[in-house]
Amino acid sequence: MLEDRRLAVLRAIVEDYVSTHEPVGSKALVERHSLGVSPATIRNDMAALEDEGYIAQPHTSAGRVPTDLGYRLFVDRLSGVKPLSPAERRAIHEFLEKAVDLDDVMVRTVRLLAQMTRQVALVQYPSLTQSTVRHIELIRLSATRIMMVLIADTGRVEQRVIECAGPVDESTLADLRARLLTAVAGKPSNLVPEILASFVESMPPDAAPLVSSVVATLLDAVTERMDERVVLGGTAHLARYGEAFPLAIQPVLEALEEQVVLLRLLGEATMAGGVTVRIGHENPVEGLESTSVITARYGRGSKTVASLGVVGPTHMDYPGTMGAVHAVAQYVSRILDEQ
Repeated sequence: MLEDRRLAVLRAIVEDYVSTHEPVGSKALVERHSLGVSPATIRNDMAALEDEGYIAQPHTSAGRVPTDLGYRLFVDRLSGVKPLSPAERRAIHEFLEKAVDLDDVMVRTVRLLAQMTRQVALVQYPSLTQSTVRHIELIRLSATRIMMVLIADTGRVEQRVIECAGPVDESTLADLRARLLTAVAGKPSNLVPEILASFVESMPPDAAPLVSSVVATLLDAVTERMDERVVLGGTAHLARYGEAFPLAIQPVLEALEEQVVLLRLLGEATMAGGVTVRIGHENPVEGLESTSVITARYGRGSKTVASLGVVGPTHMDYPGTMGAVHAVAQYVSRILDEQ
């Protein structure tokens, strides 16, 4: 186990490197931090930290920089989630409460998170398969065309236009709407296919073609992976950190363009608890080995529906970024609860 003093030296190196983006030497540590020991002792501690893989020397005669292992120790043992100030919390609340619908919530959230952290922000849409059906509406557009609107308790709204085999009258449509609501309203989306399995047989025979079309469209809506959507914002912030990526920034940008990659990052966070931090090579995605990914879950009530987070260089402000991600996730959950 590392000595407390050595941990203090590591903390100072991480904080200075995050602040200056320059390798940190023993002289700078003595000048900037009250470590209570001589420069020679600090040099010995730095040598020990380097031998144990927590810091590295990028080139001869330079200071030291934290390694992925050093950042991991810093996050796990030396840092905490930085609480937001009352002004910051008030700003989050005022910005997000102005959202008019779920799409607006997602766009506002990604903008807010990118501005607060100055990193790339990711927000996953609520999973429809994790939600409950709140309402179904059937709207007659013409004699042979109707629109189905599915509303979930998470605020998700799915619309489908259905081309019918023959004319549809309002009374038949109203009866079908009422029966569908009775059958599936308040039910989890993942149970809807089972509920609808015998629904066609319960309707009048002359309405069978219409019922079959509507049921098929509803099943498509609740089973289609429409929840696999991620809103991305703040990629321009990566330009400020060009020197942070050992090879080039291009692999990072290419990875962030892939929705599958983003869903993998956020999906793993959905399975974890609290704020998740993956540093450097802990990231399983090719192209993101030089980044850190900080994510948190959000939900409705006690149910997790999706995740959000940020991607940035490993020398980021971990306490501040973790605090921002955690706070924004809490506010998004609160908004969903109020819907």
